[in-house]
Amino acid sequence: MNLDAAMAAALEQAEKVKGTTYPNPPVGAVILDAHGEIAGVGATEPPGGPHAEVLALRRAGERAAGGTAVVTLEPCNHVGRTPPCVDALLAAGVANVAFAVADPNPVAAGGAARLAASGVHVTPGVCADAVAGGPLREWLHKQRTGMPHVTWKFATSVDGRSAAADGSSQWITSEAARADVHRRRAAADAIVVGTGTVFVDDPALTARRPDGTLAAQQPLRVVVGMREISPDATVLNDDSRTMVIRTRDPREVIQALSDRTDVLVEGGPTLAGAFLRAGVIDRILAYVAPILLGGPISAVDDVGVLSIAQAQRWRFDRTIPLGPDVLLSMIPA
Repeated sequence: MNLDAAMAAALEQAEKVKGTTYPNPPVGAVILDAHGEIAGVGATEPPGGPHAEVLALRRAGERAAGGTAVVTLEPCNHVGRTPPCVDALLAAGVANVAFAVADPNPVAAGGAARLAASGVHVTPGVCADAVAGGPLREWLHKQRTGMPHVTWKFATSVDGRSAAADGSSQWITSEAARADVHRRRAAADAIVVGTGTVFVDDPALTARRPDGTLAAQQPLRVVVGMREISPDATVLNDDSRTMVIRTRDPREVIQALSDRTDVLVEGGPTLAGAFLRAGVIDRILAYVAPILLGGPISAVDDVGVLSIAQAQRWRFDRTIPLGPDVLLSMIPA
């Protein structure tokens, strides 16, 4: 197996644990034996549990000696809740270590240099773009900025409508698209909506499996706005925790969630417009269905643009087919 294929397998492992590892990053690891065959795989466990490399090494056993460790993030070189992963790699006798992204945390960094100094052949930057834009995207943003990564997620018709003229919106997108939404909710730290969405839709804001049962991992539900919501609102039930923030200022919302890493904004057009005007959206996920609705209900209200010259510019970083629909992932241009 070549390094790209092994990194793809490690990335798959990281995706499986996204949303469960905070404050640690969701990392995946693959151990190849001396013949290039997979001997063990692993992904970071919740805080206090072993990191990806340690799990993969345990599963590889003696086959790790003389082999190659392929990891989505540079192996750590510090003592936290667990010993350094570099120690485990050296003790196992691996001959090569390949990783995708260097650790930006100065406390944990230095693993590659120590491995190289110990005679291990180190290959950095393997599939770096795929990993940095995948499961590590939000964690890397938090390391760079100290603030959570914020994604505006919405479903729309191809003509940009979030509901029909009578207000009905269930369902604009397909079952495949909705399943993807719930998968992303289960990996997120928080979901933000405005009080208007609570009044109109009475959403649960939970992550659910295809059979309708609650996913094991649930995000914090966040309701923002100045109006009181009913104590009987579904968003206040026991399915997950809920935070109510009395403000209309998106920056105050982000500050209140500064201990989080991955935040989804799922509110209606008013909330979306406010967050876009404030410049706090790091990514847009648009689930677009091949239907036409027309009418007055658009996906977003005023974003402060009066002319084409003032348009907010974004660029596509991924386009993903989902059944009959398409998911457009965009980042600021």
